[in-house]
Amino acid sequence: MVTGEDSEDERSHWDAFLNRAQYVYGKEPAPFLKENIHVVRPGRALDIAMAEGRNAVFLAKRGFQVDGVDISEVAIRKALRLAKENHVTITPINADLNRYQVAPEAYDLIVTIQFLSRPFIPVLKRGLKHGGYVIYENYTVDQWKNAKGENLRRDWLLQKGELKEFFKDYEILVYKETNDGTEAVASIVARKP
Repeated sequence: MVTGEDSEDERSHWDAFLNRAQYVYGKEPAPFLKENIHVVRPGRALDIAMAEGRNAVFLAKRGFQVDGVDISEVAIRKALRLAKENHVTITPINADLNRYQVAPEAYDLIVTIQFLSRPFIPVLKRGLKHGGYVIYENYTVDQWKNAKGENLRRDWLLQKGELKEFFKDYEILVYKETNDGTEAVASIVARKP
């Protein structure tokens, strides 16, 4: 998630948060990604806010050529270690997503799990090839009703229907908003026309 701080403060925050032996987010991919990857043939993929690499490594194991962007150098080191453990290769990009520009029409798949920057949505969309897919999941405002959500800022949370609205010009294959009492998320799989 974008903290809204300047780049160095944000980098320091995430480096400190992730600087521990265990993988904060685990080593398994996000369930929504795992459930829906079958719709996309392997190609070139971009993992936005890659963190410790669980989703990037999963994609590489499925045959994708994966770039992963993250502001945290600690995250990138852990992602590379996880890739090595799994005998796959990922290409890390250490960048601030408030300034990062995705190469136009470069990717067959862009994955974003628990990262929201509304100004970044058009950048993400430009980065997909025609016929490319986006798999995106983020907390909604209903997360405030859950114990894990009480400290989240409004600008980190999607409004009801907002994620679907971002991709209204795409072919939407899967869209859902759920709240299981722990996580309230909006999730989408969409194809660029």
